[in-house]
Amino acid sequence: MPFFAQEAPTEGYDRLAASRMLAELAFPGLFPAQEGPVDAAFLGPARQIQYRTAALVPEPGSHLTLPQQTYLQSFMQPCPAGFVTSATERVTWNDSDGIPNVGHAGPSSLGPVVPIVARETTLALWRALAGDDALATRMARLRPGTRQLLAATTTDREPAEIFRIGVEATARTLVQHAHLADQTPYRTPAEFARGLRDSGVFAVVGSTWYWELQASTFRRGMIPVSLVTATDGTVRYPAEVAVMLRAMKNATIAQAHAVMARATGAEGLTVQQAVRKYHHDLDLIARQYALLPGHEQPRCLGQMMHVIDGQRFSVLPGVVQAYVATFVRMLDLVQVSRIPGPPDEEITDPAERTFHVPDMNCQHCRATIGAVLESMGITVSEIDPVTKRIIAGFETVAARERAFDAIRDAGYTVVPPVSA
Repeated sequence: MPFFAQEAPTEGYDRLAASRMLAELAFPGLFPAQEGPVDAAFLGPARQIQYRTAALVPEPGSHLTLPQQTYLQSFMQPCPAGFVTSATERVTWNDSDGIPNVGHAGPSSLGPVVPIVARETTLALWRALAGDDALATRMARLRPGTRQLLAATTTDREPAEIFRIGVEATARTLVQHAHLADQTPYRTPAEFARGLRDSGVFAVVGSTWYWELQASTFRRGMIPVSLVTATDGTVRYPAEVAVMLRAMKNATIAQAHAVMARATGAEGLTVQQAVRKYHHDLDLIARQYALLPGHEQPRCLGQMMHVIDGQRFSVLPGVVQAYVATFVRMLDLVQVSRIPGPPDEEITDPAERTFHVPDMNCQHCRATIGAVLESMGITVSEIDPVTKRIIAGFETVAARERAFDAIRDAGYTVVPPVSA
């Protein structure tokens, strides 16, 4: 019985059931023309995007910046520093929706075009999702109990938001691996995107990485893998990288289980009380793993295979096909040019209360940033992961600067208000 039917059951934490529900909503594919780009109406017109760059400065004696070193030492054990590649520059721009963005480029020769066009591709696929009336109808028919399944299993409880974030995670995979493009035979952005797709790298990230590793390393302009070329021209992770990723994931799962065991055992808390009390700790190490049964290995919800209407189907392959095809088409529509000089982050108006966090992309990010601000006694009136906009009741410039530093310490980028 489909999960969006009236008779759909109420469920608790269940990754397989949550994956099945998302697959039934997406079937036969989130994007009708999955072998090609999304409809031209969602691509938008040709556009010119200007960007600024600022060099990333590594610490003396290291190829990593201080925030990269700190994150590596605190949250990426047992990954050695030598496995990590750092971008060489930070890129800032406003996308075609007017939203400030921050990305990274280098050390490969592909440059800022990949993060900029990847963002435009994400916007196009988001518009396609929003314009899918049949998908909207299926999602509207979900029973409250089925939505509770998502709330119990995932960070985001709304299917539309999960699909949007899945698109953005696909973009992150492309952008991060572009730092390694010179390790591959692919010499243009289009070749590179197609090469990653044909090599199965998007699927490998979904099955071997974990969510916080991708999100946090992406925000810091680092990637903890390398690529080698096979005889057929595809690329893959070397064996030692695959082993290291597995070790990091296992350590993350063990840490999450340890937090929950202590909370529900020695402290006598219920699961939900434990999740609330240790919200910050569990967000850092992936709340989904804390609730994962000890015998179960986590799998990406979009990768789990299901039989629907007699056909084998999973969500991720179609998203990757549509994303890469749309990215290649978008390369013809987007022209990028560099504006000389560093990005302007000067704050001149103490009364200005609106700023942007470009790498905020889900309810996890929303909750983390909100908790940071509220812990400092700052009233928050809006946090919008779609527009990346935050409106908070800062009283002084000094208080705002302290809050911005705290948000940056949590691994996010802050774009201050632009002076009038």
